[in-house]
Amino acid sequence: MAKKENLQFQTEVSQLLHLMIHSLYSNKEIFLRELISNASDACDKLRFAALSDDSLNEGDKELRIEIEFDADKNTVTIRDNGIGMTRSEVIDNIGTIAKSGTKEFLNKLTGDKAKDSQMIGQFGVGFYSSFIVADKVTLRTRKAGKKTGVLWESTGESEFTIEETNYEGKGTEVTLHLKDDEKEFAAEYRLKSIITKYADHLSVPIMMLETTEVESDDEKDGEKADENKEKATITEWKQVNKAKALWTLPKTELKDEDYKEFYKTVSHDWNEPLTWSHSQVEGKYEYTSLLYIPAKAPFDLWEPEAQHGLKLYVQRTYIMDDSKNLLPRYLRFIKGVIDSNDLPLNVSREILQSNKVIDSIKRASTKKILTLLKRMANSDAAKYQEFWNEFGSVMKEGIQEDFSNKEDLSKLLRFASTHNDDDKQTVSLEDYVARMGSDQENIYYITADSYNTAKNSPHLEVFKKKKIEVILLHDRIDEWLVNGLTEFDGKKLQSVAKGDLDKLDTDKDKKAVEKAEKDHKDVIEKMEKILTDKVEKIKISSRLTDSAACIVLNDQDMALYMQQLMKQAGQAVPSSKPTLEINIDHVLFKKLQTEKDDDKFSDWTSLVFDQALLSEGGQLEDPSAFVKRMNRLML
Repeated sequence: MAKKENLQFQTEVSQLLHLMIHSLYSNKEIFLRELISNASDACDKLRFAALSDDSLNEGDKELRIEIEFDADKNTVTIRDNGIGMTRSEVIDNIGTIAKSGTKEFLNKLTGDKAKDSQMIGQFGVGFYSSFIVADKVTLRTRKAGKKTGVLWESTGESEFTIEETNYEGKGTEVTLHLKDDEKEFAAEYRLKSIITKYADHLSVPIMMLETTEVESDDEKDGEKADENKEKATITEWKQVNKAKALWTLPKTELKDEDYKEFYKTVSHDWNEPLTWSHSQVEGKYEYTSLLYIPAKAPFDLWEPEAQHGLKLYVQRTYIMDDSKNLLPRYLRFIKGVIDSNDLPLNVSREILQSNKVIDSIKRASTKKILTLLKRMANSDAAKYQEFWNEFGSVMKEGIQEDFSNKEDLSKLLRFASTHNDDDKQTVSLEDYVARMGSDQENIYYITADSYNTAKNSPHLEVFKKKKIEVILLHDRIDEWLVNGLTEFDGKKLQSVAKGDLDKLDTDKDKKAVEKAEKDHKDVIEKMEKILTDKVEKIKISSRLTDSAACIVLNDQDMALYMQQLMKQAGQAVPSSKPTLEINIDHVLFKKLQTEKDDDKFSDWTSLVFDQALLSEGGQLEDPSAFVKRMNRLML
């Protein structure tokens, strides 16, 4: 048998343990919810694995969770007869945090206990919550089908010990050696109250030992038993929770509190859900869905390899966690359960990828979520805004991903705009259209790498002058979004930074531009020769009132800041030259008109272009040359 080893916790684990103990102390009873939830998952996994290999049951098919306490020793033990763990699995699941993005998550913590508590809840506390109430944790486990067990022990500081051990039962047993001031948890009434609160509707029975008194002898001839007669005590396992899967119960039997507590168990989220939908579908396919919209985004929402989504059950038997097949990726934040009566119990991920039942469930579930969000947006704008602040960016993915629901999705979108003087995304496309002037044909927008860049773009000057609202798009995904959303309510979406804005120009404006082009033809041609490698052409602008110049892209071109991001990522960017529009009333253009020195004229021309490029979020090809040019002109 392998000797005991002392191993160090991963640095992130030590940090998380310290933060958790101090940040979640006021909600310490969640340790039991988390450990029961882990035990329930272990039982579900064994039930599924045993479908193809009954020997894993080891003659014990009655899956259960047992909870014991010892007031004298000040311990609480949570035991399951589920799938269990091997030595390597114990180290992977407990010695390290196998979650991408953990370091970034920890860097966001502020030191404010209240705020950090919320963030830790988004992370999912799991097994580590044991150390909120325990100064030592002992874990014994044996993987179903294996001969040797594992003993793990730690005080929750910098290290843990691990060794092989003989463990008769399969599954996992966690013993908490409670801190001196946590004796309240080594009591029957306290443990039962927590089980009832957090785990009443888990489908696995939760058992506790119960002692009852019985008469030691039978009564004779109808005579009353002597009051002083000795009584015997019997101790036996009794079920504490209802152990009826919550999603299978009629909605009339459930209270909001039932749904909220089940959500916390199934999602490992600290916060209450924003809302949920519970439905039992009958017809061609029969299934039950319980879908939750979280109030807070999980820390790993943007991690490509993160596990998100729903738990799939078949006839109340857990199959797998699956989000890729049950919902489109842009709804990966949805939590809950899908329980089908029509899928085979031995269903695999490969079968799910091309299954008519799954396709039907996916379509219906997606529609249900979008309907739920639409109802929220119409009836409780403040609540919907909470949702959008957390999940708006990921919802935008749906415009390109989910063509069949694009119309419904477009009504759910929210943006910042020039109508409001802040960066909050509160404006819907329906709001925008309702405020459009009778002669306005297009919905105007601008994309940029930040709100301030968008708000201060030279391209907005003519729109401010004409009092036309412009949507300000500053999320990275927005450039991709508008490529998929080309119109709304019959109105074309038009970038103010791409193509011509002929529809804004009056006949008077057009005549003024034509005259200016003739009057300043020589200067424009001279500038075009200098910038021949950088611009397609130079035009007199009707869109500028304050700035000297602006870059105008072709309709199909990617925004300059996006081109830069693509280059930094090593992606090839199609080469095209933009148009430079000049404000002939600006002092810089006046300078160009009167400049006789060819070198200085070249410097002024390049400076005008560089300024326009920078204001659009572009990047100078030669910053050093720009600085030298500026110094020459200033001195």
